[in-house]
Formats: sequence, C-alpha cells, structure tokens
Amino acid sequence: MKIAIGSDHGGYGLKQNIIKYLEDSGYEYNDFGTYSEDSVDYPDFGKKVSESVAKGEYDKGIVICGTGIGISIACNKVRGIRCALCSDIYSAKKAAEHNNANIIALGGRVLGQDLAQAIVEAFLSSEFEAGRHERRVNKIMDIEENML
Repeated sequence: MKIAIGSDHGGYGLKQNIIKYLEDSGYEYNDFGTYSEDSVDYPDFGKKVSESVAKGEYDKGIVICGTGIGISIACNKVRGIRCALCSDIYSAKKAAEHNNANIIALGGRVLGQDLAQAIVEAFLSSEFEAGRHERRVNKIMDIEENML
C-alpha cells in the first residue's frame, strides 16, 4: 500500500511521528510537505495529497493541520476524494469500512502521538465493506458529479 502524506506547519511535528510509524510498519509513502514549522497554507498541501490519491498514484492519504478541519475541507474539494477528519480509532475504522474514505485528516495540535498512530493504524488496516455502504458512497459521489 502506497501512502501520500502532507501537513502544514501546525501538523508538521505529528507528521514526522506518523512518518516514523509508516517506516517502522513497512509502508511505502511520499511526504508532500511541508518540511518545517515555518508558516504555510494548509490548502496547498491538502491539494497535493488529494490530487495524488485521486489520480491513483497512492492508495490512501494522511493530512495534518492544527485541528485537521481546514485541511480536510480543502481535500474534499478535489473530485474523487473522501477525506474524513478522525480523532478516535472507531471513527477511523468506520471511515474506511463504511464511507470508503481514501484520506484521513488529523489535528496536530489536538491529538497525542500514540492516539494518532492508533488512528492511522485503524484506517490503513480497514477495508471498505461495500454492500449497503456502497449505495451510500455512490450517492455521495453523485452529488459531486451533479454539482452546479
């Protein structure tokens, strides 16, 4: 599984921790930045990760900003992306299983490192269950296709 990861300055520290987790767990990944705690704009990094996942270059994505809110909103503007802001393990698991989320967003200033790693592990190890959930996800994607 190939993972795209990116953050703004508010998520940089947690991103570095998650990258170590990905390396230790044997995941292939690409870090789309930022590469320091210097102030940057989260939409730029959300867009890079989202476009790479939407194009199929990466299987799943992880994005991080201070709260996870702004970067998740930015990601969801990219066609084909279903980004879920997750702050607990159960939600991360269900985002993958029920919503076929292809990116999760985390808050670097609101999550501890151990919890964030557990959330990432739950997301990456869970698979879409399809069935009745597929109908619902298709309705979400229809909204995107039929936007004015």
